[in-house]
Amino acid sequence: MSGLLFGAIADDFTGATDLADQLVGGGMRTVQLIGMSDPVIPADVDAVVIALKTRTAAAADAVRQSLAALDLLERAGTKQILFKYCSTFDSTAAGNIGPVGDALAERLAQTVTVFCPAYPANKRSIYNGYLFVGDVLLSESGMRDHPLTPMRDANLVRVLAAQSRRSVARIGLETVRRGAAALAEALAAPREPVHMIVDATEDADLYALGEALDGTRLITGGAGVVIGLPSVYRRHGWLDAATNAVAEPVRGGRGAVLAGSASQATRAQVAHFRAAGAPTFTIETEHLADPPGAIAAALAWTAERDGDAVLVSATAEPEIVQTNQDRYGIADAGERVERILAGVAVGLVAAGVRRLVVAGGETSGAVVSALGAARVRIGPRIDVGVPWTIVDGTPKIGLALKSGNFGAPDFFTRALAMTE
Repeated sequence: MSGLLFGAIADDFTGATDLADQLVGGGMRTVQLIGMSDPVIPADVDAVVIALKTRTAAAADAVRQSLAALDLLERAGTKQILFKYCSTFDSTAAGNIGPVGDALAERLAQTVTVFCPAYPANKRSIYNGYLFVGDVLLSESGMRDHPLTPMRDANLVRVLAAQSRRSVARIGLETVRRGAAALAEALAAPREPVHMIVDATEDADLYALGEALDGTRLITGGAGVVIGLPSVYRRHGWLDAATNAVAEPVRGGRGAVLAGSASQATRAQVAHFRAAGAPTFTIETEHLADPPGAIAAALAWTAERDGDAVLVSATAEPEIVQTNQDRYGIADAGERVERILAGVAVGLVAAGVRRLVVAGGETSGAVVSALGAARVRIGPRIDVGVPWTIVDGTPKIGLALKSGNFGAPDFFTRALAMTE
């Protein structure tokens, strides 16, 4: 088959890595591009994931960047394209899932576009159009108080309709469970432009959806939506029957953890790492007043602990996050944290650190951009949705880019231990 098999436009860096991990797990040789600074797609890959930082950008800017990424994928002759967003559907009140989805569907002249953030492996499911995190509605989960994208409505039809120019409907689980043919029939029925929320509570539902989407140019969803695609590609003869697509990780040398997320999962991981005896430098409220000074202080502190795996953490309880936001504003408080942790990352790499675990989507984006990485290969999985990645270039740097909500409490310890 000529052209690239699969391409994705992801609205943040950790989400892009999560998706790439799923593709590699399906035997697809995958590279992740970091933004569009060096838009070169290697010839030896089946799939490319373009990691943008558009989740909390102004809607017009998110659309512009996403359409530029689409142009690159179209020039590469990409067979199937995914707009990838978080499995918790998080966005601001003004977007950006709706505006970007509208723009991509219009550019590709697609009438019916699937929206399915379900990810059963990470306990994200959709039933009757409502998104659940584990056993609770999204609006009752920790995402309710996310500092940048609080999600207080679990009804995805309602959330998307408020952002989109197109009508929004849904396909219920009863149709999904009748199989791929019934799903394909339901998706082919509308004659007017519509975005379709599709229920899914088990991996089998996503495999059926993958079959139903055979030949569909544009899909939107979380990382889970792709699990059924490799088998479709193999049936067409587009993908080898068995391919080890996992890249060798960076091993040995000093490691460090940078935590910027305030999510429940990351707070538990920080607590576990500290309890295990990891030296920890905490970014306090007063550090946000002077980011360059905070960077210098953190790097001086890490230099005194040469050889230790250290943690530099801005992760805080919700009341502290609220205090910082009240003082600086929501966007500025987050940007100050990102600036500090990105500066620390650059200093650590200059000092010889070659393995970095980074917690938080916005933090990961800031760190990767500051390091000047243009693309990464996908290494072994640490937890569902979080692999080690390897920066293409010299020196080789191992990055574990973790969404704030992902990973078990011992994630930091295991990530570093598996690459010693």
